[in-house]
Amino acid sequence: MPEKVKNKTIFSLLEVTLSIQKTLSTRYARSFWVKAEMNKLNLYPQSGHCYPELIEKKEGTLIAQVKAILWKDDYISINNNFLRILKEPLKNGINILLYAKIIFDPVHGLSLRILDIDPSYSLGELEREKQETIAKMKKEGLFDMNKGLGMSLLPKRIAIISADTSKGYSDFLEVIDGNSWGYRFFYMLFPTLLQGERAVESIINQLHTILKVIDHFDVVAIIRGGGGDVGLTCYNNYQLSKEIALFPIPVLTGIGHSTNETVVEMIAFKNAITPTGLGDYLIQKFHDFSVPVKKAEETIIDKSMNRIKNEKLRFFNSVRYFRSVTGNLLLKCNNEILNNFRLLFQQSSSLIQKEKQEYTLILNGLKRETLSICMSAKLLIKQMALSMKKDVILFLRNEDKEISGIEKNITIMNPDNVLKRGYSITLLNGRAVKSVGQVSDGDFLNTILTDGNIISTAKKITKSDKK
Repeated sequence: MPEKVKNKTIFSLLEVTLSIQKTLSTRYARSFWVKAEMNKLNLYPQSGHCYPELIEKKEGTLIAQVKAILWKDDYISINNNFLRILKEPLKNGINILLYAKIIFDPVHGLSLRILDIDPSYSLGELEREKQETIAKMKKEGLFDMNKGLGMSLLPKRIAIISADTSKGYSDFLEVIDGNSWGYRFFYMLFPTLLQGERAVESIINQLHTILKVIDHFDVVAIIRGGGGDVGLTCYNNYQLSKEIALFPIPVLTGIGHSTNETVVEMIAFKNAITPTGLGDYLIQKFHDFSVPVKKAEETIIDKSMNRIKNEKLRFFNSVRYFRSVTGNLLLKCNNEILNNFRLLFQQSSSLIQKEKQEYTLILNGLKRETLSICMSAKLLIKQMALSMKKDVILFLRNEDKEISGIEKNITIMNPDNVLKRGYSITLLNGRAVKSVGQVSDGDFLNTILTDGNIISTAKKITKSDKK
């Protein structure tokens, strides 16, 4: 009973709280449905009871907050429903539709006794949040930003955001490390949480870490094993989606599920349903480069062998023709010398005989003179023979020098000898680079030297002032 002190009615605290308890129990005797955000579940493992903290926000501002009670048996039943429908347990940070009644205890105060939670409502709320993120990304022009980036011709340097214990991570490494074509990748793991209330912050922190060493990587791969839709809520987060959209190199995703594509997967440069599929995608990029290069290599070898074969045949034909021409020329000159000698000898003998018969007396007187003439004729013939021999020898020497020059030029122009003298051949996409105008920053160049190849990336291109 209240006390009377100097005309004042005084109630004890217990009386007040009991009155509140009676009023609330009378006014709120029935249970009802309430929508709220599960800020903290506050599960106590020893007792199995939960003491959730429920809140409501408007435009990011807290406008309502109340404590709740979820007894062990009710928690087990509700959690099993979440596992069955959402494939995820009841946890912090999700919007829920709860069936509860108001209770008031003089010691513990006002709270809601949770009797049931509808998991289908939480699933719908997740979809609503997802659509809001998509609309906001499109409105700000971020939705296709990462997709618009250019990817390296051979994306072999990969920054991996995953958990070292993730099955998806091990499947991804098995594909890229165990490929039968011998393609080699450089990768580094940036370990992170892949789901839960801290996953968004963890992934963003690792993106910022990668950004500090961005020059060492071609792509970022976010890899996760399979899971339910609630486990994927962090991938519909606006802040995480924005970080990925604005990332300066392509972001690839292999989150590991086949339904309900998340916002992160939508805005990523490339999304594969599974980590294995993402590994196959990177292997295919190497195939797309390797096959044309292999064909170009075969074409170059075939054309080079045919060119060398044709030049050898041409050279041998030239030598054979030269030998035939010079042999015929020598034979012709020799025959002409012999014929001239015979003709001269015959004519001289005939003339001498005739003159001997007609001018026997004169012949005796002129014997010495005739003999001198004969000697002069013989000497002239010998001189003519020597002169023709010298001309033939000089002709043969000149032809030999010309053949030697041809052989030397063929040897000098041999591609192997050109490379040995310090020259090189630079290829871009299988074609020889003849001008800096053919090359752009970031292009991969293949430089052929006499003892091997150098694969390089064009960092800076400077044009010569010479014209």
